[in-house]
Amino acid sequence: MANVFITGIAGGLGKPTALALLAHGHAVAGSVRSRAGRSAANVAGLEAAGAYIVELDVTDTASTDAGVAQAIATLGGLDVVFNNAGVGSQGIQELMSPEDMGRVFDVNVTGVQRVMRAALPHMRAQGRGTVLYTSSLIGRIATPFYGTYSASKWALEAIVECYRTELSGFGVESCIIEPGAMPTAFFDRMIAPADPAREAEYGEFAAVPAMSAAGLAQMLKATPDQRPERIAEAVVALLDLPFGEKPFRTVVDHTGVGPHIERYNGVLHDVTRTVLSNFGMAQMLDLNA
Repeated sequence: MANVFITGIAGGLGKPTALALLAHGHAVAGSVRSRAGRSAANVAGLEAAGAYIVELDVTDTASTDAGVAQAIATLGGLDVVFNNAGVGSQGIQELMSPEDMGRVFDVNVTGVQRVMRAALPHMRAQGRGTVLYTSSLIGRIATPFYGTYSASKWALEAIVECYRTELSGFGVESCIIEPGAMPTAFFDRMIAPADPAREAEYGEFAAVPAMSAAGLAQMLKATPDQRPERIAEAVVALLDLPFGEKPFRTVVDHTGVGPHIERYNGVLHDVTRTVLSNFGMAQMLDLNA
């Protein structure tokens, strides 16, 4: 069984994943920005189930360093990091201010980097570790009105591609999880643009993002298999696989989009290996277990 640290543990994907891992005998610690407020009930439930909770803000380097160190000390080591904390955004791309774009990237991209810099010295020193990342199907393709969020997940995917190769020789394996949209509170906390003067210039089209979001909500309601517990099942299944035999990407989707993303991923896998082979670096894709 593994010592697992999950960022965003009280969120819509983090909580069911933590509970599933605890039920399978793993030791789990996780982070929340604050134990109070909207996370209080989820924190209480997670602690009652046996999880250890630390306060950690992935947008603050000192907070991240301290929180990860605290989790490692409490767990007595660290085998798995699940970079799960994230924030969404939705709206017409031009209306998104640079500051709002920065907020999304600070959590979804730079926040992951902070966690990695805090956790990797421990994993490299022990010569073994597993890092999971929550990406998205729209971290592979772009759809209207989710440009900033997609861009942050595209950036995450690129960073993880590099981590995969740069850490393989240190015995650290990398796994990206790519969910489709899930019916969680994530959608209630999306960063939306606030630029009414510019929005007015779009005329009737300005109403389309809200219509699109309503259509997505209806689709999710009609697809009961598309639920957060599927992410928990995927994570448990990944950790049950032998070290070094986990797939690099795992698609979790029941809307019908998933198979197309899997096909895309397969092509990219082949292209990546071919390109790295041409540069004599293909061995970096293979874990040194």
